[in-house]
Amino acid sequence: MFLKMLIKSFTRGMKRKILTIVTIAFGASLASAMLNVTLDVGDQVNKELKAYGANIHVLPKMDTLPLEIGGIDFNPLSDQQFINEADLPKLKMIFWANNILSFAPLLETTATIKGSEDIKIVGTWFDKKLVIPTGETINVGNTTLKPWWEIKGKWATDDTNEALVGQEVAKQLGITVGDKIDLTFENDNPPLNVQVTGILNSGDEADGQLFVSLSQLQQVLNMAGKVQRIEVSALTTPENDLSAKADEDPETMTSEDFEKWYCTAYVNAITYQIEEVIPGVEAKPIRQVAQSEGAILSKIELLMILLTVAALTSSTLGVSGLMTTKVLERSKEIGLMKALGAEDNQIIHLFLSEALINSIFGGLIGYFVGLGFSAIIAREVFGNSLTIKPLVFPLILLISIGVVVLGSLSAVRYMTKVEPAHVLHGR
Repeated sequence: MFLKMLIKSFTRGMKRKILTIVTIAFGASLASAMLNVTLDVGDQVNKELKAYGANIHVLPKMDTLPLEIGGIDFNPLSDQQFINEADLPKLKMIFWANNILSFAPLLETTATIKGSEDIKIVGTWFDKKLVIPTGETINVGNTTLKPWWEIKGKWATDDTNEALVGQEVAKQLGITVGDKIDLTFENDNPPLNVQVTGILNSGDEADGQLFVSLSQLQQVLNMAGKVQRIEVSALTTPENDLSAKADEDPETMTSEDFEKWYCTAYVNAITYQIEEVIPGVEAKPIRQVAQSEGAILSKIELLMILLTVAALTSSTLGVSGLMTTKVLERSKEIGLMKALGAEDNQIIHLFLSEALINSIFGGLIGYFVGLGFSAIIAREVFGNSLTIKPLVFPLILLISIGVVVLGSLSAVRYMTKVEPAHVLHGR
């Protein structure tokens, strides 16, 4: 009998039912789009932020205190401890290995060019194909770490006598693309002859430096396999109270807090794991960068949440108005059912069942419309295709059901107050 009544209810008032489904679909579509953006394109936002460079520095423990004053390095190379270049692939072996987007080692010294004052020379990786312990080959180096660098000419290549010259140095010494120049070092190190492949415009201190292949500088300085520091770009989660607690001392945390912190991509959790896999180093987050990224991501997520809540609130109010109107229109039917012995919970069950079926249809439509919206955002804003997240589908159905249940509360309250004698006599 219940099923017959439920089927019969769908043969009447189709326009109102379609309007209800459309109202539910409206809120569900925006929720679907925002969830897909948060779970998929949110990573793209983070990657876009990482285009602005490293957010972690890895240094030998004894060199973590700054020893450069007024541009003069008071910690000569001969007195420094170094990081073993062979340990760099271990960066991709930490728990959050997939969050390590790129890294580049640095070896710095000074040299004279054409009788100039000392110019800072930086040995680094430009575009390095690195085989990690898993057997996978990855691309790292400054081409992926600092993609905002503007190169007039072309990037230098690794393991060759090619160089990039900062625009300030190039202007000062009259260097142009294609020039061959000699770098003269102190301490009886042999000179290094390099060919300039590009003039660098970085907008920072790199404009006053000259970059050469790490292997070539190591050879000249007789420091094979040694690097002074590593710049790392990692996807991180915005910091909160738990990460702040870990800043004090992770060892003092409870085992539950430690596990939760360790298994979350906080910047200090990633630095902790780097220190675990590479002996004798200290990994330091660049706080200004990490905190700015976290603040931007938090604001973007808050904006998405507010938009979703606003849409769902509008849908809930719309459903509430439609359900209340439907109950008012069918008040005589409700009164007749009560007069024939139907209890309030049976009548509520009938109306809610009808509403829940509408919510499923509305949720399905909203889910696929939301996929379209999020695909457009992914393509137009980030230039990437959307990865469908299976988790979103059941969440949208649950949200749609929640919208209908909340929107039906006022109608349910009215049903319980219907008096058969009044409505059947037209009062």
